[in-house]
Amino acid sequence: MALHEQTRKAASEDGDVASRLLAWYDAHHRELPWRVTPRAAAGGARADPYRIWLSEVMLQQTTVEAVKSYFRAFVEKWPDVEALAAAPTEDVMKAWAGLGYYSRARNLKACADLVAQRGGHFPDNETGLRELPGIGAYTAAAIAAIAFDRPAAVVDGNVERVISRLYSIETPLSEAKPEIRALVERLVPQTRPGDFAQAMMDLGATICTPKRPRCMLCPLREDCTAILSGDPERFPVRLPKADKPLRRGAAFVAERGDGAILLRKRPDKGLLGGMTEVPTTGWTARVDGATTAEAAPFPADWRRAGEIAHVFTHFALEIEVFHAQVKSDAPDGYFWSLAHDISGEALPTVMKKAIEAAIPGATKKRPR
Repeated sequence: MALHEQTRKAASEDGDVASRLLAWYDAHHRELPWRVTPRAAAGGARADPYRIWLSEVMLQQTTVEAVKSYFRAFVEKWPDVEALAAAPTEDVMKAWAGLGYYSRARNLKACADLVAQRGGHFPDNETGLRELPGIGAYTAAAIAAIAFDRPAAVVDGNVERVISRLYSIETPLSEAKPEIRALVERLVPQTRPGDFAQAMMDLGATICTPKRPRCMLCPLREDCTAILSGDPERFPVRLPKADKPLRRGAAFVAERGDGAILLRKRPDKGLLGGMTEVPTTGWTARVDGATTAEAAPFPADWRRAGEIAHVFTHFALEIEVFHAQVKSDAPDGYFWSLAHDISGEALPTVMKKAIEAAIPGATKKRPR
């Protein structure tokens, strides 16, 4: 039996892994606005399922640092699920603007509506949670473990990295997910499974990082087979990434004399669904749009204001930005947003970039 296989067997049989990880977590956990710390939990505090659900939805494909301010703003406006359910969808989309992956915001509102209809209580198990809009396997496990202390296997990118290194998993990550989940299931303790889930995530975020992991500070270093290999950064093993297709298009920033900007709402379905935008040409993830002033939605003295670039999950986008001063009323399907209201519109980041290219500072918060 190879050395790393022997160590893998020993690690998988080591019942001390969870206890050592929890002891590390008690001393080194991150302070997060949605988290009940071990000290607070020992004093009788319990996690709020609403706050755990909200944070987990926000954290999907978004960094912790980016989420903190959005989370605080959401719970200040809507402190519980009933309040969020009562909020207009447009207000929720505006509050979400800039977080990306906007289908999450639409599912967030749909889920809040359904939970409120059921008395404001989230299901306390993975099966029930997965029946709610926008809650998949990972999010259901995270809520079940952290909010209800169920022994669920919570596997995010940080956990995948920790487990891949702990057991030197040679299978490419895209194919190794079932194996990783099975290993996590074997490690989850019956006592404090919610803290165990958060400890695994904290370990990956602060110690077992993608580059230059701080292995000497890791509470699991005695079990980690990747350390024995001398190259922990090699894990998780990944297949080469395919180049993202590049799409092109144009955006038209029409400005009224009082500083108002012409906007429209995108269709609820599809890319950036339900968000607000300046007029654009018909680019999508699959096709280019026109890139010249001749493609503007109406005649005006359109002048080129520059080019912006934006990267989506599946494609990159380059947009030619045009700017014009306009005196006419808003065409059908459009509306004028006053200068002091622009910062509060449901503008995705790509649209903010386009507006800023034409009118620097326009999307920043302004006094009335």
